[in-house]
Amino acid sequence: MALFATMASQKSEEFRLRSFRLRGERMTKAQAGAIDEYLGEFEIPLNHPIELSKIFPKDRYKEIVCEIGSGMGEASSQIAFENPESGYLAVEVHKPGIGALLIRANNLGIKNLRVINEDIYLVLRDYTPDSSFDAFHIFFPDPWPKRRQHKRRLLSPEFIETLAAKLKPGGRINIATDWQPYAKEIESNFAKSKSFNGGVIQRPTWRPLTKFESKGLGKEHLVTDLQYFKN
Repeated sequence: MALFATMASQKSEEFRLRSFRLRGERMTKAQAGAIDEYLGEFEIPLNHPIELSKIFPKDRYKEIVCEIGSGMGEASSQIAFENPESGYLAVEVHKPGIGALLIRANNLGIKNLRVINEDIYLVLRDYTPDSSFDAFHIFFPDPWPKRRQHKRRLLSPEFIETLAAKLKPGGRINIATDWQPYAKEIESNFAKSKSFNGGVIQRPTWRPLTKFESKGLGKEHLVTDLQYFKN
């Protein structure tokens, strides 16, 4: 974890810029009820370094996947449900999204999913040992479209190297975005990295078509899928 700590000390001002905007904690009654009833079953508490090998032991799970920004949990719950042999960790800052994911997970009877309601920067920097994950899923991160906002985009060169440190050798990152300028920037940032190889791919059959994506496609948004493997 020294890599991230060094970058944070050198660029502390930059790392105070969040890659997300909190939109309030207003929840539906069902979401609040799900958090009260199910969070204890699914949550990974951040009171010590995360030992994923104990949460998802190798004799039961073939891989450990982290979804960064699980939104309302559509993709997370469906992928976890369809792949019970894999362990999934969903990291989301918005509590209503956590509540919605818990509802889906409970309704589907999912047992191979855990959640963390926190900023992914803090989760990776302070609680996740290197070489912890087999894959990251990053679906439709905030594109921060205005020029002055670009420095808040999640997939900066620095963060890409943090992901590399947390991936196991040969691990992958799957990304989807419907903002073409951001897709080009992501390609450019990964091309500069010596840690990864990959690029644009066809939409994976295993990635669910969510309501969010369907709405964008209805507005003729072009969705770009990208996949990168750690060298």
